Amino acid sequence: MTVRMIVSSAALVLAIAASACAAGPGRTPSGYNEQMDRLAADCRARGGILTPIPAASTGRPETDFACRITGGASRIP
Repeated sequence: MTVRMIVSSAALVLAIAASACAAGPGRTPSGYNEQMDRLAADCRARGGILTPIPAASTGRPETDFACRITGGASRIP
């Protein structure tokens, strides 16, 4: 092996190791689960179900999910 191959291989290994640490299994953005829990609780309190919006993948639960009210949402007394 030449020195150039060794150096480029070492750089590649370090890059892969760094990316594996950053995106390990079970990692979620900071506070994502707490936001999801809060949104779900607010939605249930209004008599709805939290449903995903198709093709939404922003990483923010408030824009990726909608509260679908399933009953009793009339303004008529």
